[in-house]
Amino acid sequence: MNAEIISIGTELLLGEIVDTNAAHIARQLRTIGLNLYYKTTVGDNKDRSAEVIDRALDRADVVITTGGLGPTIDDMTREAAAQATGCPLEFRPALLEQIEARFKRWGKTMSENNRRQAFVPQDAIAIENPVGTAPCFIVETGRGVVISLPGVPREMEYVLEHEVLPYLKRRFDLRSVITARVLRTAGIGESQVDAALSDLLTAANPTVGLAAHAGQTDVRITAKAESEEQADRLIAPIEAEVRRRLGLAVYGTGKETVEMALLRHLAQAGLTLTAAESGTGGLLTNRLSTAPGAETLFVGGLVANNPPALGQALEVTLEGESEQDLEQFARQLAMRLVTMPGKTGSAGQRLGLVLITLPRPGTNAATSAGGTIIALGNPDGVKLRQLGFGGHAAHVAVWASTNAMEMTRRWLLRRSGQE
Repeated sequence: MNAEIISIGTELLLGEIVDTNAAHIARQLRTIGLNLYYKTTVGDNKDRSAEVIDRALDRADVVITTGGLGPTIDDMTREAAAQATGCPLEFRPALLEQIEARFKRWGKTMSENNRRQAFVPQDAIAIENPVGTAPCFIVETGRGVVISLPGVPREMEYVLEHEVLPYLKRRFDLRSVITARVLRTAGIGESQVDAALSDLLTAANPTVGLAAHAGQTDVRITAKAESEEQADRLIAPIEAEVRRRLGLAVYGTGKETVEMALLRHLAQAGLTLTAAESGTGGLLTNRLSTAPGAETLFVGGLVANNPPALGQALEVTLEGESEQDLEQFARQLAMRLVTMPGKTGSAGQRLGLVLITLPRPGTNAATSAGGTIIALGNPDGVKLRQLGFGGHAAHVAVWASTNAMEMTRRWLLRRSGQE
């Protein structure tokens, strides 16, 4: 038993708005154990919409469309569903009465074009939409089921929860759930994760998959079972094996971010953190200052556009442009953050994190990122690391700030004897 989601709307196809509906539907289908194999996006065109619905029925038992149920000329999902299923549209007076009654409750006059919304494919199961004006419908055919939902997220979510999911569970006697556990890693590349887990990536139920982001890689473990408890039992040994192979590169689970993990370890160590950065647009400071618990653990950050400006603010002089000069400069900045007066905590309770990104020599700084220097001032001295970045400068701030926080997290783990 599998499903396909079809998002209908030219604004989605052109990227003018982000398709959050498909993501929400996908997450909800997991709760009833319905496999999702395809997502399709098509513009506001009747023939092309009908074509993708027809193709979806060739490969899916359940086809769920969103969008195109409004009263305007470009809302063509009704016509497309009728064409794809061979069920001509028919007028439902009861649906028109529902629409008229809704407008009256709102104190508004229904426009004549809203009458179009009372047409659904012949013999379709009509679904009232109590939070909007667009009735939804289900077409049951010998090839599969087509379910058409509104494109307005609030309306779609209500109808999906209260009508569609219960219908699917009854109609197909769905008794399973699909559960996913995401392990979050940092400081290790996707290729390294792949090499460590290659044999697990080919397994079935649970399945293991990877998702790479700037500076980190997620490991997703998904299991299908008759209950969440059974799915969790299937996931548990795989999760344990992934953690064994990747070690401390796994910093958290679910939606936990590396900054959340770092602040948690700072709290455990009884330390605070101050940051200084250049070439990152202040992203490191922003990520740390907005994470839960930052009020007492993250003292604050200093942001500058270039290393000399950073040095001027902290009264540290950059002597030259060589690699050794920059390293020495970063070390001095880090210790300055640790020892300067007026910051929360004594020198023995404070860390100073310095992050400097530089463009490649002879290139445009706006489009080509080069070296990154990370220096962590601590009670024992300074830990320094230089990293090269080969990607576009648009991604370097996320990548560099993630690596800076991960380096600090690893230092805290070593300090506590966990690494």
